[in-house]
Amino acid sequence: MTFNRRQFTQATAALVASGAAPLVFAADTLKIGYVSPQTGPLAPFGEADKWVIDQMKTAFKDGIGVGGRKYAVQIVLKDSQSNPNRAGEVANDLILKDKVALVLTAGTPETANPVSDACELNEVPCISSVVPWQPWFFGRKGDPAKGFNWTYHMFWGLEDVIANFTNGWKTLATNKKVGGLFPNDGDGNAWGDKELGFPKPLAAMGFTLTDPGRFQNGTQDFSAQIAAFKSAGCEIVTGVVIPPDAKTFLTQARQQGFKPKVITLGKALLFPGAIEALGELGDGLSTEVWWSPSHPFTSSLTQQSAKALAEAYEAGAQKQWTQPIGFAHALFEVAANALGRARSLKASDVRDAVAATSINSVVGPVKWGGQGPFKNVSKTPLVLGQWGKGRKYKVELTIVNNEAATNIPTGGTLRLL
Repeated sequence: MTFNRRQFTQATAALVASGAAPLVFAADTLKIGYVSPQTGPLAPFGEADKWVIDQMKTAFKDGIGVGGRKYAVQIVLKDSQSNPNRAGEVANDLILKDKVALVLTAGTPETANPVSDACELNEVPCISSVVPWQPWFFGRKGDPAKGFNWTYHMFWGLEDVIANFTNGWKTLATNKKVGGLFPNDGDGNAWGDKELGFPKPLAAMGFTLTDPGRFQNGTQDFSAQIAAFKSAGCEIVTGVVIPPDAKTFLTQARQQGFKPKVITLGKALLFPGAIEALGELGDGLSTEVWWSPSHPFTSSLTQQSAKALAEAYEAGAQKQWTQPIGFAHALFEVAANALGRARSLKASDVRDAVAATSINSVVGPVKWGGQGPFKNVSKTPLVLGQWGKGRKYKVELTIVNNEAATNIPTGGTLRLL
């Protein structure tokens, strides 16, 4: 059966009426996949994503030129549901069903690792973030001699978080006895690892670490850990826990009369909502700061400073700024820059463009090959922050130590609980 022009036009009009028309024009649409935890215990990591994606729809409204051809941009967001298996499934959907040109992902090893693995296996380029590089690289059985072919990562490493935490602790008078809370997950196993994690560097600096062993996320009873820390005389508590577990631990520590001088936790204390939920227990808690309005960086895509981006989020989302905003935005900065340089939408061309990235983003410089330990890792700066009563919001995060990244200004010094 052959169509003449009039019949083809009529057929196309019928498709438009049925809502199926985009299939006809799909060749001119470029799809970017994004996987993050929109629901479940890791949802605070994905809280800002929909706002950032709305911002990108405006940034990409005129399309992106790839290899001399203009493409409309469609961003496909998938929810990992805070589940590693689900993260891998939706990544496969993006690759095999949605036929995305590039996958972006962020929010702990339980999200980024399975998504990166799916992309590596299917030979589709992927850019990930918001996981320290060790659990991302070694958690995926990466070989330092070879690296990965399709997956690229931008974030700091355990060496940076250890430096920041200890830089802060050294400014206070304590007995240098540290209790460690390391769960049985990608982050906990990396942070507690005798070679890669906290134990070795802490010992070298004269700190004594008490590690009562791995526990399951969502545990309801921290009596064993609290007893071990009390018995060892720990005045500092550190670790990397999900927000509900931090609340359980802190509440039970108070009930059981355990009052350390310093509590510096990764992951759980990043988000203002989690600190507010702790009430008075939240005052003085410290955590790592990967991005803030006072970071001296500007978006290569929208030309917003970190401060302007945070203010735009607060005005648009009607919520207090949160650290993942910067990295969600920066992932799209890298995507737009790489796609604009790619020779075509062929997977290998997009991958080669990603690998050759060298930009100044809203989270700092991003460059693979030379700005990290391996060709697939580009490191970003890290400082230390502490929560206290706020002026504009109930609780606010102040940068209290910047020895590891002196270009990021401090707003105070670390105080004892």
